Amino acid sequence: METILLKGKIVRDAVFAELKTKVAGVSRKPGLAVVLVGEDPASAVYVRHKEKGCEEVGFHHVTHRLPAETSQGEILDLITKLNNDQAIDGILVQLPLPPGVDQETILTAVDPAKDVDGFHPENLGRLVAGNPRFVPCTPKGILRLLSYYDISMAGKNVAVVGRSVIVGRPLSLLLSLKREDGNATVTMCHSGTRDLAAVTSAADVVVAAIGVPRALGTAEIGKGAVVVDVGINRIDAPERPKGTRLVGDVDAKALMGHAAALTPVPGGVGPMTIAMLLENTWEAMARKEGLDGNG
Repeated sequence: METILLKGKIVRDAVFAELKTKVAGVSRKPGLAVVLVGEDPASAVYVRHKEKGCEEVGFHHVTHRLPAETSQGEILDLITKLNNDQAIDGILVQLPLPPGVDQETILTAVDPAKDVDGFHPENLGRLVAGNPRFVPCTPKGILRLLSYYDISMAGKNVAVVGRSVIVGRPLSLLLSLKREDGNATVTMCHSGTRDLAAVTSAADVVVAAIGVPRALGTAEIGKGAVVVDVGINRIDAPERPKGTRLVGDVDAKALMGHAAALTPVPGGVGPMTIAMLLENTWEAMARKEGLDGNG
């Protein structure tokens, strides 16, 4: 069996091209503000990718880089200013936040109409109700990637391994909704799941989002399944110049020739997350300005 690689860069480039065309046709550029607290290396890399994406599609963007010792009150003050800034359509608070800062308090302070990450309780509630305002970027990117490669979820048995509010939980809800890119039967697996392999090996589609390097292989994934690998794990690789390499949550090498389709790491889901963040920012601006029928 030949395993099809579901490459996100191709889809990301198509989304970027569409956004560039839209931006060229409006008088005001969509604005994205990123709040980065501390010096987490992975977060810093991710923010640079976001900045590069904004430049590429022509968005107005600003990144507030705050030291790790910044108080919760100071972060809240900044978010209030961004909520009131008419040039900013989307606000993204880069996670994780430093110890001592309450994540829920910070995320709840963001104006729901500018919450382009889709993490505000109001936006999560709308997702549960089946009427989302903003779909969280990684789940939205996964659905867009599968759609691009004509992989329908309707009627499929899907095992989502991981229950975070960033990926696993919202993705499970989206896949179960009666909509074109959903209508699947979804099992959300986690650390309390009994006999995980029995569940995942019977699934048509497996989404791995647990943050454990190469945790799932041929014993956990049935032959011919579609595999979406959300994991980005850095492991030791002495043979490489930097001494490390990125791998996903599945054993990609073992699954080649076993899975029907597989998202590579890097280059699979990652590029889609950035693309959907920018698309959500456009939607926020369009909704505010009454464009694209989003009045």
